[in-house]
Amino acid sequence: MPTILVVDDEARLVKLVRAYLERAGYDVVAAYDGHEALVAFRRAVPDLVVLDLNLPGRDGLDVFRALRQESDVPVIMLTARVDESDRVVGLELGADDYVTKPFSPRELVARVGAVLRRAEHTSAPSGLIRRGDMVIDPGRRIARRGDKEIALTTTEFDLLHTLAQYPGQVFSRGQLLSQIQGDLYESDERTVNTHIKNLRRKIEPDPRHPRYVITVFGTGYKFAGGLS
Repeated sequence: MPTILVVDDEARLVKLVRAYLERAGYDVVAAYDGHEALVAFRRAVPDLVVLDLNLPGRDGLDVFRALRQESDVPVIMLTARVDESDRVVGLELGADDYVTKPFSPRELVARVGAVLRRAEHTSAPSGLIRRGDMVIDPGRRIARRGDKEIALTTTEFDLLHTLAQYPGQVFSRGQLLSQIQGDLYESDERTVNTHIKNLRRKIEPDPRHPRYVITVFGTGYKFAGGLS
């Protein structure tokens, strides 16, 4: 049974989210500030973290940075902030999804399930994809360039896998979001730009002049068709 760590300083909200998640079959661990969140994370080793950005004491983004230094656990951000930069920073750090307050607890449960399904190593097909000096192993959810394994978040791997399966095919931002998160994703399509930027930083020898993930201006992105 997956364990979900819910971090928010609003006790009433945590209680409500816990009830919905437990009803859906998850174990739930709660924390109410940044310091407590890190302690609870190290103790419980959860399968997913629901993390509020506006925490007392230690800011949620700071907590997220600390989590990323220790683990690639999937993270869904909660935010009541209207400033887009907060969400962009979280996505650049490797968040898998975000939900803006106020939100439907049922929607959050659905998003938790979607992110966990994407993170399951056994759910992907096992055939290796070879593109130039890059090898993508969907079954183990591992990407390598040469002899070096590339550390990717769930969303980054799904984007890479989707693009690399069809080299040369152009995907719009909406198509990519639909491929990796399905109908649950209602975010601004521009968020895919942030994920692509993160992906390029990890896989490209020179992210400023990408050779793998190519921008098709006015349309979206494609994986370089000339690689074999």
